[in-house]
Amino acid sequence: MLEAAETVHATTVAFAGKAVLIRGASGSGKSALALELMARGALLVADDRTILTPRNGQLIASCPEPIKGRIEARFLGILAADPAPPTLIALAIDMDHTETERLPPLRTVHYADIPLPLLHKVEKPHFAASILQYLRSGRSEETHD
Repeated sequence: MLEAAETVHATTVAFAGKAVLIRGASGSGKSALALELMARGALLVADDRTILTPRNGQLIASCPEPIKGRIEARFLGILAADPAPPTLIALAIDMDHTETERLPPLRTVHYADIPLPLLHKVEKPHFAASILQYLRSGRSEETHD
């Protein structure tokens, strides 16, 4: 349970004033997804290590100072990036699990007893665009055929 600021193994980017926490094992694609989101306008909060700070029932993501503004691009090296300020986390993505359902159920993960919506990795080209739309407008609970 997270009760004070704690560093977790995750990459985080911000878009539209909200952050997405991308968690998963080494080599699961955290940084690659972050780079795709950054290519579409997101800003880097932290790569590989994210500081989570509970504040008033919400989680704030920030970056350890030694890695601020840096992201690993596998097979290219460490790249510079404009850093985002500490940002409220609105969504978590689990890169260790692949989504198999067309319309997945609502899932959550808890940090410091604070629930976050949770998505599983989607191995389709639209995944990054879908994440950004989620951050912009949320998820509608209506189902469509």
